[in-house]
Amino acid sequence: MMQNVHLAPETDEDDLYSGYNDYNPTYDTEELENDTAFQQAVRTSHGRRPPDGVARPMTAVRAAGFTKAALRGSAFDPLGQSRGPAPPLEAKNEDSPEEKIRQLEKKVNELVEESCVANGCGDLKLALEKAKDAGRKERVLVRQREQVTTPENINLDLTYSVLFNLASQYSANEMYAEALNTYQVIVKNKMFSNAGRLKVNMGNIYLKQRNYSKAIKFYRMALDQIPSVHKEMRIKILQNIGVTFIKTGQYSDAINSFEHIMSMAPNLKAGFNLILSYFAVGDQEKMKKAFQKLIAVPLEIDEDDKYISPNDDPHTNLVIEAIKNDHLRQMERERKAMAEKYIMTAAKLIAPVIETSFAVGYDWCVEVVKASQYVELANDLEINKAITYLRQKDFNQAVETLKMFEKKDSRVKSAAATNLSFLYYLENEFAQASSYADLAVNSDRYNPSALTNKGNTVFANGDYEKAAEFYKEALRNDSSCTEALYNIGLTYKKLNRLDEALDCFLKLHAILRNSAQVLYQIAHVYELMEDPNQAIEWLMQLISVVPTDSRALSKLGELYDSEGDKSQAFQYYYESYRYFPSNIEVIEWLGAYYIDTQFCEKAIQYFERASLIQPTQVKWQLMVASCFRRSGNYQKALDTYKDIHRKFPENVECLRFLVRLCTDIGLKEVQEYATKLKRLEKMKEIREQRIKSGRDGSGGSRSKREGSAGSDASYVDPLGPQIERPKTAAKKRIDEDDFADEELGDDLLPE
Repeated sequence: MMQNVHLAPETDEDDLYSGYNDYNPTYDTEELENDTAFQQAVRTSHGRRPPDGVARPMTAVRAAGFTKAALRGSAFDPLGQSRGPAPPLEAKNEDSPEEKIRQLEKKVNELVEESCVANGCGDLKLALEKAKDAGRKERVLVRQREQVTTPENINLDLTYSVLFNLASQYSANEMYAEALNTYQVIVKNKMFSNAGRLKVNMGNIYLKQRNYSKAIKFYRMALDQIPSVHKEMRIKILQNIGVTFIKTGQYSDAINSFEHIMSMAPNLKAGFNLILSYFAVGDQEKMKKAFQKLIAVPLEIDEDDKYISPNDDPHTNLVIEAIKNDHLRQMERERKAMAEKYIMTAAKLIAPVIETSFAVGYDWCVEVVKASQYVELANDLEINKAITYLRQKDFNQAVETLKMFEKKDSRVKSAAATNLSFLYYLENEFAQASSYADLAVNSDRYNPSALTNKGNTVFANGDYEKAAEFYKEALRNDSSCTEALYNIGLTYKKLNRLDEALDCFLKLHAILRNSAQVLYQIAHVYELMEDPNQAIEWLMQLISVVPTDSRALSKLGELYDSEGDKSQAFQYYYESYRYFPSNIEVIEWLGAYYIDTQFCEKAIQYFERASLIQPTQVKWQLMVASCFRRSGNYQKALDTYKDIHRKFPENVECLRFLVRLCTDIGLKEVQEYATKLKRLEKMKEIREQRIKSGRDGSGGSRSKREGSAGSDASYVDPLGPQIERPKTAAKKRIDEDDFADEELGDDLLPE
């Protein structure tokens, strides 16, 4: 064992620490300042001279400026400065084929970019022209490349982008045949990789052309050519296939596509389309399951608590304020709104059919929604249930359903109270309407519909100034509340503040360009301001929107008549008569027009129609007989007067004309009619004397009241009643009987 042990020699001469202070004096930096040779080398090129003997490079690797055959004493010139300045660069030959190809390729790329930009700006025609120009130049580029280089050097990416952009622009301009031909060129070229997915675009074009069988064929071909790793693309194609099956009525195939999507990657659109497909086939249980699947689709958005500051840290508050309304937050809101729209629409669709009654169906949907992430939609569904009761004309059930929300949170309570106020207003129960309008406003002071309804109830009571204040407050809370803006215009008309009313209606016209009600109100305000030319101009715009509205046409005729333009007045009165031949005022004007122009025989048909509309009014039949008499047809006039006398034996005017005609013709009945006429005139005198004595006994005040009532009764407004209530319900057409009263209304949908 000891044979491997080596002991250190015990000698006193060896020092263990000897040699540590010994070093080469060359490395003594402390004495460099006193080293004459070093200082000379630093100041001059003395240190760079080659050593005596062989010239050698400074490093092991031969550097620029050195050669093996360098002479002793040659100057160190690694940059070759001793050779003089470098020769000038060779001039660029712009006429060379390579340079021409590069310039042409650059131009093609620029044209493709300009085409895409024009498409993005909405100038589809310019985008197509640029795409065509790029295609022409790209073909020239290919021919030039083939002449200079081998075919392998052709820029396939540029060719692909040019063709793809051209096909896209053709499709955007609805030139589907050209787009399909261009896509075929790309798809059939085996040199283009991944061109098969463009068959999706071809399928989309066939779908637009309603060639559903070919659309499905190309979608399936694209699906076969897209690898399974592109899961999202495959899901979108499957969704297109399902939608196409729905359009063809093949609901079972559509169900298979959407069921596959919901099992692989559930999304809102596929879930909603699945419900539609089950609704089409009438499968109640599957509708319920599909609705539950739709409810379970994850939204993948942050909770609202993220945007609430947990503390008073100013830096955190600034960050939250910055992201509270950024693009990502807006996208989250849009996604949530879309989800709520799909769920609400699906619930309204299936509720009436999944159970024995729509009320039970709504209750099932409400329970499912309450157990999901969309719990706040349950109240909106309840309000929609009330609206469904309204559509079924079950007013009491609608009111009962809405009254259940009186103890809910403020937002829902305000929405329900707004609708209750609206319902009672329609029933002319203004006290109840005002009560619920107050409840709605107190629950949510910033609810523009509630404020508008409150203004309506005040308007109905005749307090126009206060109504205007409520409408103004509604506009301050929501500047896009068109109902409040319209109603404040009506209020200003009632207050005779015509300039302000006109300003309101012109603002509303800028928002609702084709609203017939707004156009009429502007024309009416100009008429009240005694500006018939402007009134006519706006009525012309009105009939361009509703060309068959008889009231607007008759109003135009009235304005032209007041201006003395009888021919234009006749044109519009006649058009009004064509669309609504029962307007007595129009019939009377047309008959009088033909009498004034000495065409009495043409006036007969209008007065005959008036006598059919008002058979108890003797004046129309007298006008018919008068027309026969004026046109010289005395026998027909005599027969007509006799017929009138049989129906109205106490009519003095008829007997007078009978006496005159019989006298002119020389008939024996003249004495009989004269006797009857004298008796009637005597009875008339006695009646007038009695009325006069009665008036003398009753006093002058009563006489004045009766005279006033008589004057009102004889006045006929050519536009019908001018009662203008504030807006209550939006209407999609203008009734001919109350055109001037039409107003837009507050929306019945929940807030």
